[in-house]
Amino acid sequence: MKANLLHGALVMSVLAISAHSAAAQDFTYKAKNPAFGGDTFNYQWLQSSAQAQNSTKDPAAASATAGFQQDPLKQFQDNLNQQLLGQLAQKLVGNQFGAGNEPLKAGNYNVGSYQIGVTPNGGGFSIRITDTSTGNQTTITIPAI
Repeated sequence: MKANLLHGALVMSVLAISAHSAAAQDFTYKAKNPAFGGDTFNYQWLQSSAQAQNSTKDPAAASATAGFQQDPLKQFQDNLNQQLLGQLAQKLVGNQFGAGNEPLKAGNYNVGSYQIGVTPNGGGFSIRITDTSTGNQTTITIPAI
């Protein structure tokens, strides 16, 4: 009986001591992802961690980048055509509106894969641009002032 009483007193004292030392804290949540209110300095770490874990490769990525690589000679030709067409357009508009030095002459011009026909039209000009590689045509009319 004395052992039970002693055992009960010991259990009660242990419970009293442990209840006193156990204290609760407020639970606070701090997001890590900056998209959800976390610290913005975590962005690079989260991105590099996600990329390191990503083992999936896009099968269309290799074929998509192959279409953007252009032959340097073709790129040069396209650039030259654009510059010539730009100068011609500048001369056409400048001459029509009084800013040009030389009058525009009627006729046909070949610039790269483009054929440009200039014809006078009631004081203005009519310009027909034909892409000889595709057959597409564009007509521009510049009226007289």
